[in-house]
Amino acid sequence: MSELAPSNIADWDHPSVLQPSGVVQRVGLSYEDDYDSKVTWSDRFADFLALPSVEKTTGLVIGTWWELDDGNGPVDEVVESLVSAAPQLPNLRALFIGDIMSEESEISWIEQDDLSPLLSAFPNLQHFAIRGANGLSLGSCQHAQLKTLVIQSGGLANRVVQEIFHGKLPALEHLELWLGSEWYGGDVTLTDLEPLLNDELFPQLKVLALRDCSFADDLAIALSQAPIINRLEVLDLSLGNLGDEGAKALLACPAIKQLKLLDLHYHFIDSELAKQFKHLGIEVDISEPQDPNRHDRRYIAVSE
Repeated sequence: MSELAPSNIADWDHPSVLQPSGVVQRVGLSYEDDYDSKVTWSDRFADFLALPSVEKTTGLVIGTWWELDDGNGPVDEVVESLVSAAPQLPNLRALFIGDIMSEESEISWIEQDDLSPLLSAFPNLQHFAIRGANGLSLGSCQHAQLKTLVIQSGGLANRVVQEIFHGKLPALEHLELWLGSEWYGGDVTLTDLEPLLNDELFPQLKVLALRDCSFADDLAIALSQAPIINRLEVLDLSLGNLGDEGAKALLACPAIKQLKLLDLHYHFIDSELAKQFKHLGIEVDISEPQDPNRHDRRYIAVSE
């Protein structure tokens, strides 16, 4: 999702003009705000909306919305403010809720809420990213133009996954879900993902990222036999506990060679087996190897 790539995002530090075209504004609070001005997120966003030509904004990133010394706060205020501002942001195409660093809050501490009003308020939205899944809901999850949906979490509830699966996203091309740990609310199982793997849901899907998965071997084996694999351009199983069993299944799958990119970075694959991915004839990211002998402690990359 290049529109919201970190290299394109810049903090909006209260200048009197918008950043140059191509730079996505990040509106959030910092420790300096806490100590120096006691400004609220709503204050900061109101100033942003007062900028000349704010209606030209195509991408917006929402950072920390609570006073950092007071603990995590609910996102309701942000949702209400964005919905109210929708007429002033008619060209918004990309929105990221929760671009919050670990020094500000662990990912599992971020409190989300029902974000479905944002989908209704911005009918031209094409790229929607969310970090944090505590309390998250997407409601009926309907949007005619949304191409990219990303949810980054330390533990994703199956309830949210089913909202996506039962929603209406006919234009969806890129789906990225960080499944996470059961210790932080992640209760998605392989069975829950079957409608997706069986290619029953999103006819335009090209990029599938099921990241940070604690059952990555079983997932890789299922994907290697699943109908969805035959039309993907990118498969991303990074950040999970993928080991030799899953790797062998992927290597034996003919459809893998049709991918443009296979992303497996952060894995527990034996080094000799990992070398075989270099001979697939496609781009493969198999960086960040972990100790494959840690059979009882193969931790996913992101949980708390």
